[in-house]
Amino acid sequence: MRLQLHRRGGQGSAGAQLARGVQHRSRQGRSLSWFRSIGARLRNRGNQRGLTLVELSSVSAIILIMAAVTYPVANTMLKRQKELELRRALRTIRTALDRFQYDTERFPGIRIGYLDRTNEEGYPEELEWLYEGIDIGDAVGTKIKYLRRMPLDPMTGAADWDTRSSRDDPESLFSDNINIFDVRSTSDKIGLDGTRYNTW
Repeated sequence: MRLQLHRRGGQGSAGAQLARGVQHRSRQGRSLSWFRSIGARLRNRGNQRGLTLVELSSVSAIILIMAAVTYPVANTMLKRQKELELRRALRTIRTALDRFQYDTERFPGIRIGYLDRTNEEGYPEELEWLYEGIDIGDAVGTKIKYLRRMPLDPMTGAADWDTRSSRDDPESLFSDNINIFDVRSTSDKIGLDGTRYNTW
């Protein structure tokens, strides 16, 4: 009986020792893994470095080249957009001038109430008439407007249009101001097509 108890006790003691050994090796394994991860981090930090002077010079050169190529393209696109706006503004005003002239034939009250006798063609004598409106001279006092507002010249940023009468020479730099048959930009800059904006 004592021998059996001793054997059982011996088996229990051996099992406990085995368990303690496994736990000890497990702790050692975790410690080793932790040290390995720290070493890997240190090695990665050691591999990191700043840019050299040659690399910085290369990056700067690439940026300068890209800027030199991009700026002219962007400038041309902006100029083309302004030219489209100028053509649109000129077309809008010229259409309003033609409509006014057409209405002077339809409504005699316009000619009687607004136009000078020398203005036989019937075009307006003031650009303000186009957006301020005119009374056609009927019994109910009907007023007609041809523009909501005067378009701005995109080349100057203002509504400072140069005017030409129906009797002016197309190449003339001055107007007799009998009427307003046409408008032009006051900018003498050269467009993408090689012509000056004040000749459009």
